[in-house]
Amino acid sequence: MPNPNRAFLLGPLLKGVSRSFYLTLRILPAGMRDPVGLAYLLARAADTIADTSLIPPAQRLDLLLMLRQRVNGIGDHGALAQRLIAEVASQQTLSDEKVLLESLGPALDVLAQLDESDRTAVRGIVTTLTEGMEFDLRTFPDERSGQVVALPGMADLDRYTYLVAGCVGEFWTTMTYAHLPGTLKEDPAVMLDRGVRFGKALQMVNVLRDCGKDLRIGRCYLPTAVLARFGLQPGDLLHANNSRRAQPMLFDLVRVALDHFRAAMAYTLAIPRTSPRLRLACLWPILIGLETLLLLVDNDAWLDPARVSKIRRGKVYRVIAGSLALMASDRLLRGWMEGLIGRIEARLARPQ
Repeated sequence: MPNPNRAFLLGPLLKGVSRSFYLTLRILPAGMRDPVGLAYLLARAADTIADTSLIPPAQRLDLLLMLRQRVNGIGDHGALAQRLIAEVASQQTLSDEKVLLESLGPALDVLAQLDESDRTAVRGIVTTLTEGMEFDLRTFPDERSGQVVALPGMADLDRYTYLVAGCVGEFWTTMTYAHLPGTLKEDPAVMLDRGVRFGKALQMVNVLRDCGKDLRIGRCYLPTAVLARFGLQPGDLLHANNSRRAQPMLFDLVRVALDHFRAAMAYTLAIPRTSPRLRLACLWPILIGLETLLLLVDNDAWLDPARVSKIRRGKVYRVIAGSLALMASDRLLRGWMEGLIGRIEARLARPQ
């Protein structure tokens, strides 16, 4: 008998809270859709807890750890639900996120109904993602403190991008091998590594695009070791008029992102043309990510939070339409992605 909670959670509620990612979820093959969608909902609930700045960081961390335990089948759900409704849901200005927090019990019920391998995989990805949120809450100051803390080195940035995104590529690959056996012909270890780098590529775009906004809540994901090589300190990035001065450092980190994008391209082209839904689900974030990087390297005010490099909705629709037309041709898809990378690299090579 169909579960009405499952239908609501993985239908209207998922659409309400996932925004553009819902497009990707809806074209996934049916077997992957439920575990991936449920993992997204649970991670989004955790992210809402971690990002509710009206609650002190220590309180958010306590609730986050309680949620992680419940996802892993430990602890009292009633106590968590009561606290989330009283302490977090009441602070939400977006109704869908409020409903999500209030629907955590049914979401955990759906998790319990997944088969064992899917349940284990969903628990694993939500655990890792909440470790990334825990990393944020333990590393950075209260958003209202007026202080800015930067990550020390590139190893810390690399670990962060794994915890919040690289692990998603790993999970996605695991789900593909489990639900679409025989689809991916390459060595699983190779595809898992590419999947991790795929996630890291997308998170590097987020880190660079949102730098100005993150700085204003005390978070500098750009490592002090990298800043120092270019004669910069975290506080320098708070001034939008330093955007040109900081551009060589930005370009250095864009090159790191492009290396990851090449692995993401190899991942996507390893998906056979006979699996168009899976191929498109991977292709869209690559194209949108590269288009965003192209805007970013042309943005002379990239540190200004009022001038964030974000592609317009019309451009997204054109990317989707173009991908549908070219999806069956490895040569044309590779040319499209390599063409975007080439345009970005041409900008990076310009005299400063």
